[in-house]
Amino acid sequence: MTIKLPIGLSNRHIHLSQEDLNILFGENYQLTKAKALSQPGQYACDERVDIVGPKGTLKGVRVLGPVRKKTQVEISISDSFKLGVEPVVRNSGDIEGSPGAKIIGPKGELELKEGVIVAARHVHLHTSDGEKFGIKDGDIVNIKTEGVRAVIFKNVLARVGDTHALEVHVDIEEGNAAGVKNGDLVELIKEEVI
Repeated sequence: MTIKLPIGLSNRHIHLSQEDLNILFGENYQLTKAKALSQPGQYACDERVDIVGPKGTLKGVRVLGPVRKKTQVEISISDSFKLGVEPVVRNSGDIEGSPGAKIIGPKGELELKEGVIVAARHVHLHTSDGEKFGIKDGDIVNIKTEGVRAVIFKNVLARVGDTHALEVHVDIEEGNAAGVKNGDLVELIKEEVI
């Protein structure tokens, strides 16, 4: 059975804790929803911040909501060179020992000790999709693209749960290198590809 999934390209963004949101935007600040994202309950916000590293600044980085327990900056490898931080590829939420950066908002700034990562590629599947395709949360799969720049993305983490919507997530650089755009269909391959 061929399994086709939509792909989404992720650009640089930041997830903020409520505590850090208050420092950057003011006490008891609430995020302003600009548009819904593909994953249920997730949204892009009107709010933006600047991320400052030892070598440079990323201006106007979009905040994604809702607030999280810990602040996390997701960038590309090229962004890491501009900032001057080590490009650490991690699963979302796995920020221990990752680089930090200064975050500047309209009302304040903070020094993030850790939390700047290059997000690892992953695929979201609703529980029913996981059952249908025989994939469990935490499985590692491969994703095959089509076209003149076709690639096979290996080491793709499966995230299976009731709050997930079917979509593969890669960063913008990976997507551009493979010649794919948001919504293109890609093939999920369960067995190891040599």
